[in-house]
Amino acid sequence: MNQILHYFESIDPVLGALYASLFTWILTAAGAALVFFFKGMNRALLDGMLGFTGGVMVAASFWSLLAPGIEMSPGEGFVKVIPAAVGFAMGALFLYGLDKILPHLHINFKESEKEGVKTPWHRTTLLVLAIALHNIPEGLAVGVLFGGVAAGIPEATIGGAVALAMGIGIQNFPEGLAVSMPLRRQGVSKFKSFWYGQMSAIVEPISAVIGAVAVTFFTPILPYALAFAAGAMIFVVVEEVIPETQRDNYTDIATLGFIGGFIIMMTLDVALG
Repeated sequence: MNQILHYFESIDPVLGALYASLFTWILTAAGAALVFFFKGMNRALLDGMLGFTGGVMVAASFWSLLAPGIEMSPGEGFVKVIPAAVGFAMGALFLYGLDKILPHLHINFKESEKEGVKTPWHRTTLLVLAIALHNIPEGLAVGVLFGGVAAGIPEATIGGAVALAMGIGIQNFPEGLAVSMPLRRQGVSKFKSFWYGQMSAIVEPISAVIGAVAVTFFTPILPYALAFAAGAMIFVVVEEVIPETQRDNYTDIATLGFIGGFIIMMTLDVALG
């Protein structure tokens, strides 16, 4: 682990953001690749994995994003929390807008429950877009932290950025499977199921680089940017991830998965950040 941290310390932080987000993409592809070895997936396992994803995202939102953002904000009392509050609200509203515009369909939902503008797009495309929608703030979060390192902000550390990338990568593994396996059950070929599953995370490297570059050139926005990513992720968890886990008989398993994801992400951030 120390060697990994030393490596990221030795390269340009924007390049580090790209590499870290490519790592999260690779783990998504690895999860999606399980479709080549298994014909189906137990619904309890799927709900548990989705719960785990939500736990990681909530823990990352506080430990990796909101807390450092508040700490680096100037002022005291109410003044100190203003950047975090404004950024958090803007991030949630940004995802709210995308959710209303971008056509998508959540994993456990019926086709009649698709969201966004009306479109004749196939169910496969809508499922991929649903996952891509919540991968945007994940990539942005990684990029913003690496951008803070590039800007020389003490509260933004390589350890914290790497911990966040690791946490997101871990939860992306089951996420890739959660996309590819339902597609396979619908009769999509193994290769296409894998392809669509891994493509759901392609937005992460893109948004990570954008976030890192933006913060590098506009350092004062860092507290807002951190909170923006947090607000976007919390919106996704409440609007998408949790409802998906509460539509069958395995709500307790999903809840335990959430707790496990939260603990793992919290441990990674405290230990490495």
